[in-house]
Amino acid sequence: MYTGREPSLVILAAGLGTRFGGNKQIAQLPDFNCTIMELSIQDAYAAGVRHVVLVINHLVRPLIEKQILPRLSDELQVELVEQAIMDVPSRFNTKAQLRQKPWGTGHALLCAKPYIPGAAIVITADDYYGPGAFRQLVCHFAEPEQSDMAIVGYPLAQTLSQQGGVNRGICQTQKDCLAEVVEYLDIQQIDGGLSGNSPEGSRVILPGNALASMTCWGVTQTLLSQLEVEFHRFLENYDSDVKSEYYLPDCIQSCIQQGLLRVRVHRACDRWFGITYKEELKRVSGLLYELRHG
Repeated sequence: MYTGREPSLVILAAGLGTRFGGNKQIAQLPDFNCTIMELSIQDAYAAGVRHVVLVINHLVRPLIEKQILPRLSDELQVELVEQAIMDVPSRFNTKAQLRQKPWGTGHALLCAKPYIPGAAIVITADDYYGPGAFRQLVCHFAEPEQSDMAIVGYPLAQTLSQQGGVNRGICQTQKDCLAEVVEYLDIQQIDGGLSGNSPEGSRVILPGNALASMTCWGVTQTLLSQLEVEFHRFLENYDSDVKSEYYLPDCIQSCIQQGLLRVRVHRACDRWFGITYKEELKRVSGLLYELRHG
């Protein structure tokens, strides 16, 4: 078991990549001959991280073990954790048998809980966050007696897609702490400005410098303990809709509302890049190459 002082890095890489058409977490960037998550691991390593937990589905384990792990630094302790649909309390087995998709990001992090001894940086495998995000979160947890969680938010205008509208959770802050994340749908740039559909369904103007949550969290043991409580609650309320997912932001929001934790908001100092569709892979790879080698 890892016992170092620096936070662990947890990469959520168990998604099925339905819109991508395959396991995009292991898709190689043409200009790098490696995956996006390997770039994130390199950036986290440079920031001082030495422990990585990859939450994966069983289909990608052979390729990760054969191709990706040998490319990582020998100084890293890397653990593979499989997110399984049947990984639920036994009384919910019947519900689990009806599912085909994983339970969601909240459940993915819960699967990693036994391997995380302290604080952790949590990201997704198919998003590029830049080296600054890891430095910010490592520095956050380096503060004496730090008990707050953290989030690195990215300016909304820098998180759009050329493939069409996007859905984004916008950070609402109060005294540099997260109050809530509000989900806006179909955000697009029109006539030089940004607009999206509010939770109430109306079309509203959105500021380009609003901070979007792109799943770059600094989490504590308080959250990891509450994840299990909230997941059981989710399963108890879970109906016949077999596509319902237990989302990490929902658990964090619940903890904020209950006063169980605070989340300090950090503005990103690097650009974010993400891949949703296979057609984006080559373009994003080229942009990242220019950014890292320009």
